[in-house]
Amino acid sequence: MRKVALITGGTRGIGLGIAQKLAKEGIDLALNGVRAKEEVEDVISDLEKEGIRVEYFPGNIAEQNDRASILNGVKEKLGKLNFLVNNAGVAPPVRADVLEVEEEDFDYLMDINLRGTFFLTQAVARWMLDQKKASPVSDFALVNITSVSAKLASTNRVAYCMSKSALSMMSQVFAVRLASQRIPVYEIQPGVIETDMTAKVKEIYEEKISHGLTLESRLGTPEDVGKIVAAILRGDLTYATGQIIAVDGGMMVGRL
Repeated sequence: MRKVALITGGTRGIGLGIAQKLAKEGIDLALNGVRAKEEVEDVISDLEKEGIRVEYFPGNIAEQNDRASILNGVKEKLGKLNFLVNNAGVAPPVRADVLEVEEEDFDYLMDINLRGTFFLTQAVARWMLDQKKASPVSDFALVNITSVSAKLASTNRVAYCMSKSALSMMSQVFAVRLASQRIPVYEIQPGVIETDMTAKVKEIYEEKISHGLTLESRLGTPEDVGKIVAAILRGDLTYATGQIIAVDGGMMVGRL
């Protein structure tokens, strides 16, 4: 029987790169996003060409009712859930200096990037523990997509940095809590990845990369992140729960 992975924000950008790699691994996919199903039908069709089952569950993870609807949909249509990939997230509505951030913008970002992700993970972890009791030998795992911004400060993206730093700690806490049940938890910290989220600042980062921002002189791709997630869920990173994997082209390597 094939395994099932839920990917939040799974129909575009990094999430889609992950979905494409997991599809090639033969993992059935539960994809979440905020777009209507009609808008993602082409994405679903392309993934289904790999011979897997793909179900789409629209909803905003910041909303309690939407989170419940997503998980109820996965239970009804797929019957189980082996892997959760927390990928959904938003950039700041306005790139404001730390001294000028508006409370409304701060709350909007935190509700999606942090609060919604935490409570979705909590609900999934409870379900995974129930499944583990019924089938102790089944594989389960949590993967949190954070960012190098969990460690690198940006004065005009303070809420984003804070949300990713908090998610990093969330990964550690869940790793500690679930270790005894053999449910590993991993964190992936992407660097500058070429997506629609970074499109507006692509030229800025390309200029920085040309001057040595990263050791590998290119922007990352969603496929780069997808390969790492596929390796984790394939079981290639055993005895490594709680670990942080940077997919950043060497951005955070210390240099003199």
